[in-house]
Amino acid sequence: MSSLLKGSVAVSSRLVKAALGGGVHIKSFTTTNRLCAISFELTPEQKEYKATAAQFARKVIIPKAAHHDKTGEYPYEILKSAWELGLLNAGIPTEYGGLGLKLLDEIILGEELAYGCTGISTAITANGLAEAPLLIAGNHEQKKKYLGRMVEEPLLAAYCVTEPNAGSDVNGIKTRAVKKGDKWVVNGSKMWITNGGVANWYFLLAKTDPDAPPGKACTAFIVDRDTPGITPGRKEWNMGQRASNTSGVTFEDVVIPQENVLGEVGKGFKIAMGAFDLTRPAVATGAVGLAQRALDEATKYANERKTFGLPIFEHQAVAFLLADMAIGVEAARLLTHRAAWELDQGRRNTYYASIAKAFASDVANKNATDAVQIFGGAGFNSEYPVEKLMRDAKIFQIYEGTSQIQRVVISRILSDAMKARV
Repeated sequence: MSSLLKGSVAVSSRLVKAALGGGVHIKSFTTTNRLCAISFELTPEQKEYKATAAQFARKVIIPKAAHHDKTGEYPYEILKSAWELGLLNAGIPTEYGGLGLKLLDEIILGEELAYGCTGISTAITANGLAEAPLLIAGNHEQKKKYLGRMVEEPLLAAYCVTEPNAGSDVNGIKTRAVKKGDKWVVNGSKMWITNGGVANWYFLLAKTDPDAPPGKACTAFIVDRDTPGITPGRKEWNMGQRASNTSGVTFEDVVIPQENVLGEVGKGFKIAMGAFDLTRPAVATGAVGLAQRALDEATKYANERKTFGLPIFEHQAVAFLLADMAIGVEAARLLTHRAAWELDQGRRNTYYASIAKAFASDVANKNATDAVQIFGGAGFNSEYPVEKLMRDAKIFQIYEGTSQIQRVVISRILSDAMKARV
């Protein structure tokens, strides 16, 4: 019997004796014979992932972040370097050539990349949103073909769901797919698609039965970018995260073979929404990375900048702002890790994913705003890093489900849970 198992038996025996009046009290338990149910320590492998991503962020991303923010130039060379290190597509199973990292491992990486620049980190991690539907609903051949190619060369993919008049209301999409023989013909337009202009293939949600109930009206497809009839739009010039490519994508009489239907016909909505259980923790960790960067920049500045003969850190008004920023970072990180850990345990994590995404997004925006306040006039100037953080932060409250949609999800789960008790 292992020493760990012996310890477990001994503890169980004492608990039984205590329950039967055997005179064993809580005081008799020592640190050495208590089993630890929760550990916040990263594994040696996770520490290596974190260190690798942190070094990449500080040596490769940060020195070039301002350039990509000002020019909007897509960071191909950085993505290529990230791919060579295994930082791109890290969650693809080993069966298809990937590293097969757990979600918690991925978000530990993601926080460090986002610390460097959330625009560039979005470019690096956006593949995950397109890949998630394949991971949950793809057959072996689809995974081998489309996930396999992502590890063979530094390719990109995009998740095509949002439309000009259908954002939070996914059921309102107008893109249609009509069955003709053994193929499908798609017509419609998508908008605000991350990687839309640079993708090698798309995950596409289209309406196949407009008369069906919302949950059965849409079907999911995998579409190669070089299919005739696909036209990506111009790169959008956004408020922040300008290194990321965002564009519209138009589909005109695009022919898709039956083999590229993902899952069952009519089950596309469920597949598209199910992907968020994997990706919302990833978005949350990006927000945590930005919030940590804002805290670090503001803390450094507060120790250097002097007013009334003292570093401004010595003024309680500033010190308390920083303390609140730290509280937000630590809480958001734990919520994000919990959301990822739940999924890694094989449990549905929708509730925790929405909580993490909503909270971390709000923390990122608050920390960025407070960092600008601590910098004062310098914070409003583009020569200092925090005004970019403030612009980059806002999108976290919008993409992959607005903060309001997260609260809809959370409240519905609470309601359903309470009804189930009655």
